[in-house]
Amino acid sequence: MQGVEQVPAAAGYLIAEKSPRKTVTEEEILPGVIRELNLHQSLMELALSSPLFPSNATRGVNKIKPNSSMLIASQKLSAQKSFPCVAAVATQATQTVGLEVESKKHELLRAIQDTGRGLVTTDDQRSFIEEALVSVEGYNMGAPIDLVKLDGTWRLQYTSASDVLILLEAAERLPFFQVGQIFQKFECKDQTNGGVIRNVVRWSIPPLLEEQEGATLLVSAKFSVVSVRNIYLQFEEINVQDIKISEELQALIAPAILPRSFLSLQILQYLRNFKAQIPVRDPGSRQSVGGLYYLSYLDANMLLGRAVGGGGVFVFTKAQPLK
Repeated sequence: MQGVEQVPAAAGYLIAEKSPRKTVTEEEILPGVIRELNLHQSLMELALSSPLFPSNATRGVNKIKPNSSMLIASQKLSAQKSFPCVAAVATQATQTVGLEVESKKHELLRAIQDTGRGLVTTDDQRSFIEEALVSVEGYNMGAPIDLVKLDGTWRLQYTSASDVLILLEAAERLPFFQVGQIFQKFECKDQTNGGVIRNVVRWSIPPLLEEQEGATLLVSAKFSVVSVRNIYLQFEEINVQDIKISEELQALIAPAILPRSFLSLQILQYLRNFKAQIPVRDPGSRQSVGGLYYLSYLDANMLLGRAVGGGGVFVFTKAQPLK
């Protein structure tokens, strides 16, 4: 090319194009080459600093002071990439356990479906139900009682407790006696170590009272948390209330075709507002009757309990608040 003059390689590179001649020597090139080598060494060390390749020896990168900030930044970036992976695995594991619990709960509800809340069961059915209960209880074992979750109204789906089965059996045998829904109502949302529990039984005597829910039997107790999963019940009183007279009885007391007298209206009002209270006391010591209740499983929609001392098992599902 015109204006460019070449010289032998030993003398370096001679670059000129209509400008003064400038020669780049080996001494000037050498520092740049060294910097390039140090950079490549740093990058290799950074690649080996990944959590996938744990360090067994001190690397030369620690001696390269100018690039130490690059190493720290790389380690932070590696950690940031690792933590989301761990969180994703944990989330997936939690979802898997949740699906397993719901499946076990469904099996339990299906096992107790045609048992009349425990009244009509065979030995094989009771054995299968017990296995299903234990299977669900295993997912909640050891966890402390959550009083916020416990608070609210729970509907009885199944029991083997003899004191409840007596009521159900009486309703089955006596044509004039009915037992409707049975609930447990816990009042403990704002408490730290206990609260109040109310056992609510809807019952009736047709045709004197309305079907299924002609009256309410209410058994009240205070409870305190005595261990991780046990509560102690201190029963206080039994109430009979919320009497709902049937239309047939109202017509008998105060016929619609005749002028209702003051006395007949008073009788109707008395029956509607009737409420009997019976304190619960131990005849021997005159103290309140108590007992241990083991809450073996609790979540947002299912409660499993066992009366300590062979008192039976209970299966509840969450219900709407009682009026």
